[in-house]
Amino acid sequence: MRIGVDLGGTKIEVVALADDGRELVRRRRPTPSGDYRATIAAIVIMVHDIERELGERGSVGVGTPGAISPRSGLIKNSNSQALMGQPLDRDLAAALNRPVRMANDANCFALSEAVDGAAAGAEIVFGVILGTGVGGGIVVSGHVLTGANAISGEWGHNPLPWPRDDERPGPACYCGRHGCIEVFLSGPAMASGFAAATGRAGLTASDIVKAAAGDDRDAETALQRYEERLARALAHIINIIDPHVIVLGGGMSNLSRLYVNVPPLWRDYVFSDTIDTKLVPPRHGDSSGVRGAAWLWPLGQGTT
Repeated sequence: MRIGVDLGGTKIEVVALADDGRELVRRRRPTPSGDYRATIAAIVIMVHDIERELGERGSVGVGTPGAISPRSGLIKNSNSQALMGQPLDRDLAAALNRPVRMANDANCFALSEAVDGAAAGAEIVFGVILGTGVGGGIVVSGHVLTGANAISGEWGHNPLPWPRDDERPGPACYCGRHGCIEVFLSGPAMASGFAAATGRAGLTASDIVKAAAGDDRDAETALQRYEERLARALAHIINIIDPHVIVLGGGMSNLSRLYVNVPPLWRDYVFSDTIDTKLVPPRHGDSSGVRGAAWLWPLGQGTT
C-alpha cells in the first residue's frame, strides 16, 4: 500500500492507493496555521488513522510547496513560511518511524499524470501548474527529474520568452525579478493584466472566461493574449526538453479552449519541422498531487 500526502498551505490531504492505483481511502483536514510541529503531528495522525482503518502499513510520499535543498537538507522556495528552513523529510521520517520520500507538489502532479493519468506511458512528461502561481515538473521514464539544485521544472520563474515591446520589463514578481512567466500566466496575473488593459478592475480569471463566452470583446482579447503567451512559454519548454506530453493543471487547466488553440500557436516558436508534443488536460485533476506523492515509492519499498 502506498500513502500519499499533499501538504498545502491551507489543507493536508492524505490518500492510500492499492498497488494497481485504486484509491482505498482519502482524508483531508486544515493545515495548522503557521505551526511546523503541529503540521507534522497532523500528518502523523492522519497516516496512522488510515493504516489502522485498512490494517496495513504503507510507504509514505509527501508533496510539498518548495523543495529540499541538496546543500542544507532544509526546505527552500516554499510559499509556506512555517516550512521554510525546516528538515521536513527527516522530521517526518522520525515521527513516522520509516523513510519518507518528498517532492515538490508540481513534480507530484507530473508524476501522477505520467504513471496512470493523461500522460500514462509517455517517456518525457512536462506537468504544468497554472493556478495562483505557475510551476512545473518533469518526469522521464516514470521518474521525477529533480536536478542538481532540486529546481528542475521551475518554469514559472524564467522570463516570458520572445517578449513584445509592451511586455518588457514586465510586472514585478515576488522572486525579486520582473517579467517572469508566473506574472503573465497565473490566474491572478490574467485578472491584473485585464484590469490594466481595460480599466475594468475586480474581475477574476473565472469572470473573464465567462465574459468571453458571452461575447465580451475585452475578455476575448484577454484570452487570446493569454493563449499566445502560453504558446510561447510552452514552445520554450519543447525546445529544451522535447516532451512527448504536456499536461496542464491548476485552475486555468479547466479552460478547454487552451487545448485547441495553443498548439497551433506554438508552431512559430518550436525549432522543428514536425511537432508531435500533445497538450492535454489532467485525468486526475485536483487529486493528481496527492496521488503523485504516493507514487514516489516503487512497489514493495518504503514501509520499514
